[in-house]
Amino acid sequence: MDQWIIASEFAEVAVSLDTDANGPRLRVEDLRGGRVRYLDALELESVVWLSDERVRELLDPSAGRWSDRPADG
Repeated sequence: MDQWIIASEFAEVAVSLDTDANGPRLRVEDLRGGRVRYLDALELESVVWLSDERVRELLDPSAGRWSDRPADG
């Protein structure tokens, strides 16, 4: 399994292609927190089409990652 590590001063993730499900999907693992998310083609395409404003909202750590609210998913 090929795996790529993508890191910056703010995050570090491992990215690989998962083929264990019904179709191929991207496996993304947060190497600092251990959380894993799988993204299928529709989810990836949706990310590509997000507006810059929506991306900035997702990058706000207080909206989920560092919030006291329980994370979904």
